[in-house]
Amino acid sequence: MNITFSPPDISDIEINEVIDTLKSGWLTTGPKTKLFEKKIAEFSNTSMAVCLNSATASMELTLRLLGVGKGDEVITSAYTYTASASVIEHVGAKIVLVDTKEDSFQMDYEQLEKAITTKTKAIIPVDFAGVMCDYDKVFEIVNRKSNLFFPSNDLQKAFGRIIVLADAAHSFGAKYKGKRSGNVADFTSYSFHAVKNLTTGEGGAVTWRDIPGVDNADLYKKYMLLSLHGQSRDALEKTKLGSWEYDIVYPAYKCNMTDIMASIGLGQFQRYPQVLDRRKRVIELYDDALDIYPFAPLEHFSNENSSSGHLYVVRLLGKDESYRNRVIEKLAEKNIPSNVHYKPLPMHTAYKNLGFDIKDYPNAYNMYKNEITLPLHPLLTVEQVEYICKNLKLIVNQKPVLI
Repeated sequence: MNITFSPPDISDIEINEVIDTLKSGWLTTGPKTKLFEKKIAEFSNTSMAVCLNSATASMELTLRLLGVGKGDEVITSAYTYTASASVIEHVGAKIVLVDTKEDSFQMDYEQLEKAITTKTKAIIPVDFAGVMCDYDKVFEIVNRKSNLFFPSNDLQKAFGRIIVLADAAHSFGAKYKGKRSGNVADFTSYSFHAVKNLTTGEGGAVTWRDIPGVDNADLYKKYMLLSLHGQSRDALEKTKLGSWEYDIVYPAYKCNMTDIMASIGLGQFQRYPQVLDRRKRVIELYDDALDIYPFAPLEHFSNENSSSGHLYVVRLLGKDESYRNRVIEKLAEKNIPSNVHYKPLPMHTAYKNLGFDIKDYPNAYNMYKNEITLPLHPLLTVEQVEYICKNLKLIVNQKPVLI
């Protein structure tokens, strides 16, 4: 079988949207990007959205708008991709990593509360694999610790507590207690990378809940300034007759989304409800086949959570890292691609150099050491899922025992 791990699901709908953009004479940030922002905001049940060139840019610019920088601390999970933490380093703040709870891919919320100090300005929870975090607990903690919060700019003052910035790279379309991702955390950062559920090739977006005393249009404009060199007029505004002149308000950054990217996203949006349904069906097929020892799949759907179904992760209970790696090799021999999400940050050179040690994050290591990510995408057939599960079970149960 020719099984792929996570291919982009592109149809004639997306292709025709891109062709329409190419014929329009407008390629960079313009009408398609503005329309895409509107659809993201509507989908997320928020007032506005800002499209950028990555989820990383979305998180970094949000931290910069919040005035987070040198002398501040930002907390995130040790079990995540580097972007969740690297943006903290980019703005000059201190990265504070929290271990996961035992037998969980989510942060240990008790440790999260203990990690908060008078320097803590933001928390970046990670919606792993498409399952949203327990945001009720996160907000209980930041409200309980509000006496330790000392705002350093007007936007921070509007909150009066630590700000919750969700790394929702995996959770576009997910729900937590009936609320859509994008309208739960204070700010939410999405990824539209090529392997994500909804793609623009590269790309991302940020949404936010209405903030008392803060004008959404003004906040949107600040994002635009940060993402386009601090230029007072974007390219679309400058096309108006007689509107050539602009000012550079401050030397900022360049991380805008193009209309070519947005047109792919607009095409994807037309099919996204069906994509989410198909991902859920594939997860159900996996769950039915792997609901036996030693397999421990991540729970995607519960009374509280409705996942976006981004990754299918399964742990091999009682097994170690070398065993897991051998299983991955054996799967590859059967033409079954698999992956690992994630190697905890303290195991990477960059974070070792910052002083982090995996020994301080035993729960994160235990989740990583026997985790395998199996293919999950809308193009998978029932027969392919059955083939994957059959071979995985044969490999794990083979005699003599796989070592």
